[in-house]
Amino acid sequence: MRWVVVVPVKPAADGKTRLAGVLSATGRERLVRAMALDTIAAAVATPGVVRVVVVTADATLRTLLEGSVDLVDEPGGGLNGAVRAGIDRAASDTDGVAILLGDLPALRPDDLEDALSMASAHERAFVADADATGTTLLTALPGVTLDPRFGPGSAAAHELGGHVRLAVVATSTVRRDVDVPHDLVEVARLGVGPATRDVL
Repeated sequence: MRWVVVVPVKPAADGKTRLAGVLSATGRERLVRAMALDTIAAAVATPGVVRVVVVTADATLRTLLEGSVDLVDEPGGGLNGAVRAGIDRAASDTDGVAILLGDLPALRPDDLEDALSMASAHERAFVADADATGTTLLTALPGVTLDPRFGPGSAAAHELGGHVRLAVVATSTVRRDVDVPHDLVEVARLGVGPATRDVL
């Protein structure tokens, strides 16, 4: 099955505030962009992904990605507003739509391919993060409407909204996002992409 992947990315200056205790403001900005670049590169390299849509207002990131992905201006309204703008651009009668958060610096294309393959068996599905409370991947089959509910407790919210929780193994890089300092240790252990490795 073919997929269009939407990656929403906050402006780097506003991202990953819970890392402020271990990184300077400049360091956080560099890390946010680097993680997004590695996540996007993995998505682009994933078999079955035919297009990647990036929704962001970050001018530096847009410049770095120009010509390699489909860029959409962030419309406001927070993460879910950005996701909806990406869904509008990605909508297709023939391809599934997958929302992939942009803070998965250890993401491997084979892990994403496996998760999308599992998702193809369900109208709507999602992958929970390593803590099983957040959402890193949200999917819908062609023609099926997505209802993004990102934020605290999003895994439960998506499940209540009719998305099937995929039984992705705990060690999958699709589940390992970065929110707090300990997460940096975990992604480093898995092996991060080149942009994030340069920053760390």
